Amino acid sequence: MNKNVVVKIVKSGVRFNAWDADDKKWTSSIGTSTRKGAYDNGMALEQKVNKNGKTFWSRVPMSVFEASNAPVFDVSSVDVPTDHAEVLNFIHNSYNLKPQGLVMKELKWKYLIRSAVRGKNILMTGPAGCGKTMAAKSLVNSLDRADFYFNLGATQDPRATLIGNTHFDKKKGTYFSEALFVKAIQTPNAVILLDELSRVHPDAWNILMTVLDNGQRYLRLDEGEGQETINVAEGVTFVATANVGNEYTSTRVMDKALMDRFIIVEMDVLTSDEEHGLLDYMFPHVDSELLKSVAEIASATRNESKSEAGRLSGGISTRTSVEIAGLLFDGFGLDEAAEVTVYPQFSDDGGLESERTYVKQLVQKYVSDGSSDDLFNEDEVENAGMDTA
Repeated sequence: MNKNVVVKIVKSGVRFNAWDADDKKWTSSIGTSTRKGAYDNGMALEQKVNKNGKTFWSRVPMSVFEASNAPVFDVSSVDVPTDHAEVLNFIHNSYNLKPQGLVMKELKWKYLIRSAVRGKNILMTGPAGCGKTMAAKSLVNSLDRADFYFNLGATQDPRATLIGNTHFDKKKGTYFSEALFVKAIQTPNAVILLDELSRVHPDAWNILMTVLDNGQRYLRLDEGEGQETINVAEGVTFVATANVGNEYTSTRVMDKALMDRFIIVEMDVLTSDEEHGLLDYMFPHVDSELLKSVAEIASATRNESKSEAGRLSGGISTRTSVEIAGLLFDGFGLDEAAEVTVYPQFSDDGGLESERTYVKQLVQKYVSDGSSDDLFNEDEVENAGMDTA
């Protein structure tokens, strides 16, 4: 099984040890400063591969580690059934496979499971930071199938990532090296995650058209007539994530023909109460009322961005809320956490009428008695044409 390794950092004396969900130790594979930095920020580490094929460790939210862990019980013994009666029983009793750290309505979770069992192509949509990738990885864990992960948003050369490259070697001469994706689609019953599909170059969409089409299901290694094609193995499920909408920078308007090849599972934006429950679960040692404030601030920004006369172009994502909660866990104040994680997301154009000022006023209601004496710095006041005296 090809799976990204995600580790949790545990401090033991003066040493910061790295353990994966199977209790395998990775400490010696990760630099000390990398391990300590992740621990200090309340984050996990995920092993990734750069475009040169070298591995490195990147900080990810602790929820990613939890998603890689066994959900509620050991799924290694779970056999996905084929008989219709057994399939029905599996689908409608699958909610206990969902990790507690993933907030997702029961109906949508069952729809996700059913679509995967039936070999559908699944497109998970929703705002940035709402849990699309976590839900996709949780689906993989629940089905206990071989899985492959491709972050298409980080792909510089779609053809090299999805098909392969031609290389030259002094001994071998010119030869073709197939991409991992070619192996993935030939693995029966595999689940293939295509993360950030809306950020990839259209060349990748063109390559994926025949792969995702139920009537074709093949990958052509070369565009020329009569060139070799690779058939998609039986039972392969593709799960893609996408931010769909003009408000997302660096995304593209996805080709309608490509979207028609998927069934769509839309992730819900969490309510204030749902987000509070999630933060309470993830950070049980942080004051619950403080976490409630974080959830209410985030919810207020989302509601404001959706209103007709809203003063915000976007809201605070759940990913940002989790980061704020992590800072609170590490001893930062709510005002400090907001200053480094929230304010930079909002424009300060317009001085006291800016989006940033609006958000500062909102946060201030939760960090003081409502006084705003120190809310604005001198530059903001000067830019707004006000007298600082």
